[in-house]
Amino acid sequence: MSSQRAIRSSVMRGGTSKGLYFRASDLPSDVATRDAVLLAAMGSPDAREIDGMGGGHPLTSKVAVVNRSARADADVDYLFLQVWPDRAEVSDSQNCGNLLAGVGPFAIEEGLIEADDGITSVRIWMKNTQSLAVARVETPDRQVRYDGDAHIDGVPGTSAPIPIEFLDVAGSSCGSLLPTGNVVDVVEGVRVTCVDNGMPVVCMKASDFGLTGYEEPGEIEANADVCEKVERIRLAVGPLMNLGDVASKSVPKMSLLAPAQHGGAVATRTFIPHRVHEAIGVFGAVSVATACLLPGSVASEVAQVHVARSSTTLDVEHPTGYFSVSMDVSSADGSVVVNSSALLRTARLLMRGDVFVPSSIWELS
Repeated sequence: MSSQRAIRSSVMRGGTSKGLYFRASDLPSDVATRDAVLLAAMGSPDAREIDGMGGGHPLTSKVAVVNRSARADADVDYLFLQVWPDRAEVSDSQNCGNLLAGVGPFAIEEGLIEADDGITSVRIWMKNTQSLAVARVETPDRQVRYDGDAHIDGVPGTSAPIPIEFLDVAGSSCGSLLPTGNVVDVVEGVRVTCVDNGMPVVCMKASDFGLTGYEEPGEIEANADVCEKVERIRLAVGPLMNLGDVASKSVPKMSLLAPAQHGGAVATRTFIPHRVHEAIGVFGAVSVATACLLPGSVASEVAQVHVARSSTTLDVEHPTGYFSVSMDVSSADGSVVVNSSALLRTARLLMRGDVFVPSSIWELS
């Protein structure tokens, strides 16, 4: 019997992340066995993930599991799994809007849906947050197009654009857009705004931590006092956001805000939750943009954004560029209601074949 088991998979860049994409039917149905397989495939736990496909960083140690959907309103189901490089843990506690960008192309490449000639709209049910997204993939001659003129910060060169619209993601993890019931809370002596529009995020002023908000991620990570204070606040807000004990969870994300430097709405430095993101996650950007539109929020005080029409686009600055978030909003009882959010991502198929794991982890039948 072979000492290794081959599992069909694809390596794709989705947005500013990279990971393994699997059909659900190609993985074990038992969650414990599935997680053991994914840890072995990525080479975790190991800081370098040298014995696997992971890149030694949370942004390059990700997994997308995709299957044809049984829902009437979706074409495919997408489960995101974060494989941590530094510990033997696979988490489904959050969504990933970057790997989401590759789900449409992967589904078409794998024959899970039939491509149209021109543009193929792929309705994606995001299992982590029980919400729907629609990705529009360029498919000339019914083939996925990867080359194009769209550029996203954090990725060199240009690619085919993949616009993604998010429908009804407010409160998808915490139960409501403002999970604490307040626009502003004071936690550990710091004013914070807790928001969930696809990703639980805690917005704070960088100046309240003695920072400008323009520091490089590594500089912030090296500041033990700041990191410890951010983590104390994160642990304290977990129960307030209906997330329970978040000590071992990847949410909420903690975003330090400062006035925009480059003509955007706001500048961000975001803990994910213990490393500082070189950019900002897709849903993290959506939640920060949402907070900027909430009157009286910490984010609105920093961004000073005024919504004069139902459709608005906010540029959320991050260490390597900015994220443009388009939002359809309306007012009700003096507050802002988010009807939908959309942004632009790109993706590229990098490799397709088999990833190998020890047969002892998942015995051949």
